[in-house]
Amino acid sequence: MAQRIVEGTMPYTSARCDSEIEALVRSYPAIERGSIGKSVMGKEIPFLRLGTGGTEVCYSASFHANESITTPILLRFAEEYGSAYAAKEMLGGVSVEELYERYTLYLIPMVNPDGVDLVNGALEEGSYYRQARAIADAYPQIPFPFGWKANIEGIDLNLQFPAGWENARAIKYAQGYTTPAPRDYVGSAPLVAPESAAVYEFTRSHDFALILAYHTQGEVIYWKYLDYNPARSYEIALYFGEVSGYAVETTPTASGYAGYKDWFIQAYDRPGYTIEAGLGENPLPMSEFEGIYEANRGILLGGMTQI
Repeated sequence: MAQRIVEGTMPYTSARCDSEIEALVRSYPAIERGSIGKSVMGKEIPFLRLGTGGTEVCYSASFHANESITTPILLRFAEEYGSAYAAKEMLGGVSVEELYERYTLYLIPMVNPDGVDLVNGALEEGSYYRQARAIADAYPQIPFPFGWKANIEGIDLNLQFPAGWENARAIKYAQGYTTPAPRDYVGSAPLVAPESAAVYEFTRSHDFALILAYHTQGEVIYWKYLDYNPARSYEIALYFGEVSGYAVETTPTASGYAGYKDWFIQAYDRPGYTIEAGLGENPLPMSEFEGIYEANRGILLGGMTQI
């Protein structure tokens, strides 16, 4: 492949994500782009689509503001897929032409553009920055801005889904997150954050057979919600663990409710996974990206081939 579009060397911002998406779409006709909705600040939340097949799958990333290293994981995969399709080459030993005909892959690389921009220094001084700064001042134990996970209004986007939301609220309130916060505030009700609502509505408008939600860190794959056990869900999780070297675990109770994969499993009884990529302290340095991507390539491919 020629010079890469997705280098994964610099921290991501919404502008960098959009620029790379535009370059991918220009370079590879197999890649189409769209929007699932807008953020609090009115930024588009983009998606990429590859394939025309009847089996739909969806991968998402950067729900959390200080986990933007997950964005280029999806963008790099789109680039490798698009390049292999254009050249009629194999991808990970799999025929890309067959993938394209059997599956439709949707990638949502940056669910939380406002929060990512705050963490990575791209949010200009203004009312939204001042609001975030005031929210952070109420939680001085969380470093600002690098400890920020929430959307720009202080709502944790992965605690917004209608799957045990009341349980999540009780747990997080007991931990002290009772008002808008840099992390772990569940919001006043499910789906009040426009970014989470956009993911919810996009999912409802499709027929996804499987979803992956990318987070950092821990090198662990969470595959279950309560006692739901969708067909082949555990077997696929074990496969993901084998190809990545990541552990396969059930979600800890303290964070086991109101997440995207929790709601997807509950609503559709189909395989849904939270992938905690990498090791270290968020935000992970971009120097870790290549190793993280290599570990996850098999998961990204297997999200289609293992269905």
